[in-house]
Amino acid sequence: MSTEHERTLAAVHQVAAERSNGSLLCATQPHSDTLHFVVDRSAMRAVTGGLVDHLGARFLISVGTDRRPLSGDFGVLHIFSLDRDHLYVLVESPIPADDLRIDSITPVVPGAAWAEREFQDAVGVRAEGHPDPRRLLLPDDWPEGLYPLRRDFPYNFRPPADDAARPKLAGAPAGASVFPMGPFFPVLEEPSYWRLFVEGERIVGCDTRLFYNHRGIEKLGDSVLTYSAIPHLAERICGICGFIHSTCYCQAVEKAAGIEAPRRARYIRTIMLELERIHSHLLWLGIAGHILGFETVLMQTWRIREPVMWLCEAICGNRKTYGMNTVGGLRRDLPDSVRPELLRVLAEVEKEVVAVREAVAGDSALHARTQGVGTLSEETARSICVVGPPARASGVAIDARIDHPYAAYDEIRPRIVTEEAGDVWARVVVRLGELAESIRLVGEGLSSIPDGPVCAEIKDEIPPGKIGVSVVEAPRGEAIHFVLTGGDNRPYRWRVRAPTYPNLQALPAAIRDGNIADTPITLGSLDPCFSCTERVETIDRRTKAVRVFSRAELLKMCRARAKGGG
Repeated sequence: MSTEHERTLAAVHQVAAERSNGSLLCATQPHSDTLHFVVDRSAMRAVTGGLVDHLGARFLISVGTDRRPLSGDFGVLHIFSLDRDHLYVLVESPIPADDLRIDSITPVVPGAAWAEREFQDAVGVRAEGHPDPRRLLLPDDWPEGLYPLRRDFPYNFRPPADDAARPKLAGAPAGASVFPMGPFFPVLEEPSYWRLFVEGERIVGCDTRLFYNHRGIEKLGDSVLTYSAIPHLAERICGICGFIHSTCYCQAVEKAAGIEAPRRARYIRTIMLELERIHSHLLWLGIAGHILGFETVLMQTWRIREPVMWLCEAICGNRKTYGMNTVGGLRRDLPDSVRPELLRVLAEVEKEVVAVREAVAGDSALHARTQGVGTLSEETARSICVVGPPARASGVAIDARIDHPYAAYDEIRPRIVTEEAGDVWARVVVRLGELAESIRLVGEGLSSIPDGPVCAEIKDEIPPGKIGVSVVEAPRGEAIHFVLTGGDNRPYRWRVRAPTYPNLQALPAAIRDGNIADTPITLGSLDPCFSCTERVETIDRRTKAVRVFSRAELLKMCRARAKGGG
């Protein structure tokens, strides 16, 4: 351990001890890159504020856990990263089962806003002092007092629907009108529901209601699926970043259990992760062109992307859901017969990406629609804890492949591509630069991949009560998986945070003072991946009254119109 690393550990311990003011209950180091502090809940806000203010810690995610079968209480854990020190800092507080509350850290860490609302919904621990304590992931008609991630809540329980329920909507500023965008909008490939507050064409604020189609993946992971079954589920968290999530989950379990994946498996994971980044960035460039009406970019980039998808199918049998990861390594090796074709296709992709970059770089119409649009300052990006290309386009030089090396990135090191402008054009430039980097990384991985097995032999059961934190740099940004091992061949708690989760929280800041017409491309520039919504807001043109229709009401109106022939 280096002297500098020892100084960092000492500094973190000092902040935790001083800010807890005698309420530091426990301090451990479960892994070389992880510090775990348990503090009284009365000190949580002070300790987390000290980590951010004095050490520059970056908030990642919160984990709410029902620990009653283990210790008779609940737990709230906040995960931070000291990026340049390659260190995770976990700050946890026990919550008595008869007094489910803890001070919100959102006033000192704005990026924690959604995470705290989520553990309120999921386990019922109230974040006191939260500036917006409305529901986040639970439907508006979800009964009070039911918390889906409590251990006594059945994974397959469906509470009765309440068609009279309405969401709690934020009011528009004085003098502003409400412009509802979504849930279906012509140029967005997925539905989302945004209420824009506008004065003329200028946006002065917004409100949103997402998470209507929450799939309960974490609940399945700690109730009915085993360690080896979860990678298949994790791969379906995202339709594009499947291998990212299965890798991230497997690494979290491997770290918790002390399992070392073979070096060859780690190289193959790196190669597959970069192939996924290549086809994802090409897909995004096409969608961005489509949003702007630049259909030539859509057609060309998706044509370039297709041979990459064929390569993925040749490697694993599927274009997208690869089914390769398992705890301890991989289910299958990289076929030697694929290597020459892989190098040939990537060389051709690289030439065509250069041509696309040169074509868009001098397009004045494209610049007019992207430069100075959807700007996020570095300060705002850091405050909201933005990740991935949106963060790097605002000058925040974070990348999990560098900050927390995993797979083979300790030997195959990427170059972080950053821009300073923080607008939509900067996000385009970052992704174009990352395409070239990913092609280079795949080539280096193939040239230096070692021989050997692709999966470790696991002789003993995974012990309960161990924790593991893993991050993987997805095309959209940093994905995080947290695992607390259980005693029945499955996790006791599995927590997932996709990169879209923090990035969507930055949209209100990015579109503020912009024009309505720029909102779709600003949202699209974040490369969002979110669940579908299912409610529609209307405005009566005569009375200006706002009304939200439920799914049942929409269905009834449609059937009535169809019956009447209208």
